[in-house]
Amino acid sequence: MNKKNNIYVIAFIILVSGLIYLEVTKKKPINWFPSYVANHKIPYGTFVLRSELKNLFPSTALETIKIPPYVYLEDTTRVGTYFFVDEALNFGNSEFKRLLKFVERGNDVFISTHGIQIDTLNFKTKQLVSKNLDEKVFFKFKNKSLYRNEYSYDRPFTNQVFTKIDTLNTTVLGITGYVDATNERTEEGINFVKFNFGKGNFYFHTFPEVFTNYNILKATNQQHTANVLSYLRDDIPILWDSYYKTGKSKITSPIYYLLSSKNLKWAYYMALLGVLFFVIFEGKRKQRSIPIRVPLKNQTLAFTRTIANMYFENQAHKDIAEHKISYLLDFIRTNLHIPTTKIDSTFYEYVALRSGNSLESVEELFQYCEHIHLKNKIISEELVKLNKMIEKFKNTMHHGK
Repeated sequence: MNKKNNIYVIAFIILVSGLIYLEVTKKKPINWFPSYVANHKIPYGTFVLRSELKNLFPSTALETIKIPPYVYLEDTTRVGTYFFVDEALNFGNSEFKRLLKFVERGNDVFISTHGIQIDTLNFKTKQLVSKNLDEKVFFKFKNKSLYRNEYSYDRPFTNQVFTKIDTLNTTVLGITGYVDATNERTEEGINFVKFNFGKGNFYFHTFPEVFTNYNILKATNQQHTANVLSYLRDDIPILWDSYYKTGKSKITSPIYYLLSSKNLKWAYYMALLGVLFFVIFEGKRKQRSIPIRVPLKNQTLAFTRTIANMYFENQAHKDIAEHKISYLLDFIRTNLHIPTTKIDSTFYEYVALRSGNSLESVEELFQYCEHIHLKNKIISEELVKLNKMIEKFKNTMHHGK
């Protein structure tokens, strides 16, 4: 190794050492991501709440539910208070019907979220906005024993209130709003209600931040959280939902796993940098002959047959169905230019108008796709039915029949 290369190596070592020192000594920023996950200790996780529930309800069983409510409530003997807390919740029609039957049998469902539009029960929400620059948010309970105290929070958030409720079956439990510099209320709305349904109750709450680590650990806000939780029954189990969580951990690829860890991420970057230096300094010195490569044969058909046989032999009907549903959504995005991020009544209307299919057939197709998606396993007859429905949808679009 000559003198010039020695200089490059020393410069590389100094550069890497400097980067490592800066990274180690750099103050780690606070992660304000609203995860609402029970094992997350970041400000907007729910580690403290999940831990303290055992102390708040010592005689009540606590169960963590890691599967969709649609699947969990297939067993009609389930009892308890189903507890949901997240940034936004979007239940499918079939899933919400099971929640309705669950409550009707004498159970409770507690839902705390910003995004809640439940037309089935005549509830609608909107964001409460104050025009006053010196605004300060407040929360207050309607219960006389809790009415004397007002609570406030120092972090910005989306303040949702109910604009429409079923007044015959609904009890208002809490309100929120804004006050100006003179403590006069400028805006006000309902943010916590109890809805009687059958033998049980729904509790709808629009401020999930009250259950986060950051707000519970602030002394003035602990009582607010306890007051909200005081409406939960202690004679039936609390069913903690961990399926619908914004920050639910999942590994989608090896690169995602590498970049999600600080140490692995920097090791990956250093490896890339080392490879780059090797290419720059070693690539100039060594010239290799370029071998003659015979073009590869087109093995697409054989590959397709191999994959098909693999699925057939393993009876992976569920996997095939999921792929077909994914291709159907991609087909709609590509050919009909309709976004598929939200499947609702508006989406059905757009697809029906642009594809030439009837609204009823479109709704039937996607409700069956939702049925397939929520099942753990399907039989071959269900897969065949799904394929026929998709082919009929495409044929009607292309040929009008």
